[in-house]
Amino acid sequence: MGTQNALGPLPGGNTRTLNITAATAIKVTAGRLYTVAVVVAGTAAGAVYDGTLTTGNTAANQIGTIPDVVGQVPFFGFPTSSGIVVIPGAGQTLAVSWS
Repeated sequence: MGTQNALGPLPGGNTRTLNITAATAIKVTAGRLYTVAVVVAGTAAGAVYDGTLTTGNTAANQIGTIPDVVGQVPFFGFPTSSGIVVIPGAGQTLAVSWS
């Protein structure tokens, strides 16, 4: 039997932002996005961007889509160079883990 790696906590953000219901720049410098939890599904999908402003974002700086379904969307420490902007879809409430 070989050597087993020690168990440890799963990697994740050391900061969280809860109750996001409107476009929010949660970090305005380079960072990492870990998980977006959809607490309230709403009626439209949201999105996450590598940026610092809540307006003017396009597919060119989009990190991912936030589905309009309750649950968690893992981003596994996705690196950003500018910041992290979260834009919920209509009626969504989100919680985000980041660093």
